[in-house]
Amino acid sequence: MQLAVLGGGRMGEALAAGLLDAGFAADTITVAEISAPRRAELADLISGVRIVADAASAVAGAEVVVAAVKPKLVAETLTSAADSLGPDTLVISIAAGVRIATLEAAAPGRPVVRAMPNTPALIGLAATAISGGSHATEEHLGRAETVLRALGLVVRVPEDQLDAVTGLSGSGPAYVFLLAEAMIAAGVRAGLPADVADALVRQTLLGASTLLSAGEDPARLRAQVTSPGGVTEAAIAVLTEKDFAALIAETIAVAEARSAEMGSDPAS
Repeated sequence: MQLAVLGGGRMGEALAAGLLDAGFAADTITVAEISAPRRAELADLISGVRIVADAASAVAGAEVVVAAVKPKLVAETLTSAADSLGPDTLVISIAAGVRIATLEAAAPGRPVVRAMPNTPALIGLAATAISGGSHATEEHLGRAETVLRALGLVVRVPEDQLDAVTGLSGSGPAYVFLLAEAMIAAGVRAGLPADVADALVRQTLLGASTLLSAGEDPARLRAQVTSPGGVTEAAIAVLTEKDFAALIAETIAVAEARSAEMGSDPAS
């Protein structure tokens, strides 16, 4: 299929690179990027992919168009290219908080899919949730999954759950990175050299996430580390006393609410 990516930032680049890795031919992909210096960078980073300056020329002839610009620019970008869209061109947005109604207003009559990936898309390990608009058929959703699997895992949810997805997995990598920062700092305060604390934390998080990826219950994995009366049990008791679970729930709820707010007012 012919595919256009509107926006050559990190996510647009990741999608184009992921599609190439997934076997898409370079001459089937076009990336629109307004910045001339960034277009020059992209020409080196995703060799063979067509790079253009404007959305309208990018979408001409495309069967799938992915809006990968900032949320406040999605409607404007799609509207500027609407006359060049085919009648059955699938429009996918990967911008946080941009609702299906906004996409359908900017691309009237076209099938649209709202998607929420996260930044591990940059290494092909995204967690992405999608929801289809009123004109999106099973075939369109399947096509969206084919495209977005180039970034990682794809699941389907109703649109009213996408703000929760944004709070959970969309923003989720930042929570993990904050945990890593805090653990490294704590290691240094405990007397470890900074480079040693850094290496140990990175490997610990990598190992733990790899165990999780095998599909075993997180509670069971935690129990395997937590011997009765041992060091880990004492440490977990501190997190429990501070109501760690409630803090995480509040964090995700705040992110969900902000996503919903952005959907109500894309300029916010």
